[in-house]
Amino acid sequence: MPTALTCPDITFSFYDKAMSYDPNNPFAKILRDDMPAARVFEDDRTLAFMDVMPQSDGHTLIIPKERVEDIFEISPVTLEAVIATTQRIALAVRTAFRPAGVQIMQFNGSAAGQSVFHLHFHVIPRYGEEPLKFHAREMADRAVLEEHAAKIRAALY
Repeated sequence: MPTALTCPDITFSFYDKAMSYDPNNPFAKILRDDMPAARVFEDDRTLAFMDVMPQSDGHTLIIPKERVEDIFEISPVTLEAVIATTQRIALAVRTAFRPAGVQIMQFNGSAAGQSVFHLHFHVIPRYGEEPLKFHAREMADRAVLEEHAAKIRAALY
């Protein structure tokens, strides 16, 4: 049934989907440390880690620690934190990898390309030679992901 969330200057209407959130999705498992991830940054509301199927070197994901499937469910306070972390990671990726550009992507629902149903933002360095696509097809080497995570972490501070 529809509910509404009101904050200063904005009213969000959405369907209460809390019961449909899958606590065993891969990102929920990463948050619980039930699944490994090459972690880049973490604070009380967000986590950033390397995408295991990267579109390019430095492809990083940012997720909220709040259990939400998409942008329609997230609280404004947590969304603000996720956006701030996304910007911080994008700046660090740009510093660490020196790409020609940085693409920020976010999908809501399978029809829009979402494949893991926990809200997440992609920070994807673009070097100019690779075609734009929604998802990569191959898993990256774990050691390479850890190297990329370390490189981005070093650029954060």
